[in-house]
Amino acid sequence: MTYEFLSLRREGAIEYLTLNRPDVRNAFNQEMMAELTDWASVAAGAARRHEIRAAVLGGAGTIFCAGGDAKYMSSTIGFSEAENLRDAQAMATMFGALDQLPMPLICRIQGAALGGGAGFAAVSDIVVAEDRATFGFPEVKLGIMPAIIGPFLVAKIGQAAARELFLTGARFSASRAKEIGLIHALVPAAELDVKVEEYVREILTSGPNAVAAAKKLIRDVSGRPAADAAETTTTAIAGLRVSPEGQEGLKAFLEKRKPSWSS
Repeated sequence: MTYEFLSLRREGAIEYLTLNRPDVRNAFNQEMMAELTDWASVAAGAARRHEIRAAVLGGAGTIFCAGGDAKYMSSTIGFSEAENLRDAQAMATMFGALDQLPMPLICRIQGAALGGGAGFAAVSDIVVAEDRATFGFPEVKLGIMPAIIGPFLVAKIGQAAARELFLTGARFSASRAKEIGLIHALVPAAELDVKVEEYVREILTSGPNAVAAAKKLIRDVSGRPAADAAETTTTAIAGLRVSPEGQEGLKAFLEKRKPSWSS
């Protein structure tokens, strides 16, 4: 695949996806959103065939993503409400496609992740950030709100943090982002790639079907009492236990060897 605003690199079963508009701090426009949506569709199919077992999302240059591009945003000033609705739906489709990827999405953040840039962190399964990175949801400063990314962010950081940060639009530190659960690992800039690769290695030692099933399970049981989710969980584990992958994993454990999928 070749894109104008994204760059791709495949190393084995890992796809490295980079937002590639460093001249505008990787801010996204309609074209980049369309490219990300298309990539997510293609990558999801490749993941189901086990051609891709994880993807790493990063940004070119010194800033991960500054949110919406100013030129793109200025073009929406004259939009009708119907045109704004179509534009918002395109953004929702993009974030939804990234959120629903069957394989793990690892987000690598340097510099800053603002607005929709922080939304990428919200839809990623694992987020690694440099310790000097800054975050924020500044939409209210512009008289709007973080509506499209809102559901993903509230699910990740909770209502308490969302109330503070959505309503003030204030920027916050990487340590605060880790405290509220937006990011998982905080490292010096020079160690970003090392930490990302640690996560990649762990994923490659795990069964790809099991990882996909675990990711789906999180969505399926989120917010449900254990008793209500029991049928979902018991059916899921029973199916995995008798699957070829489950059988291979157990045999490998008992025979003290690596399973067939482990690299």
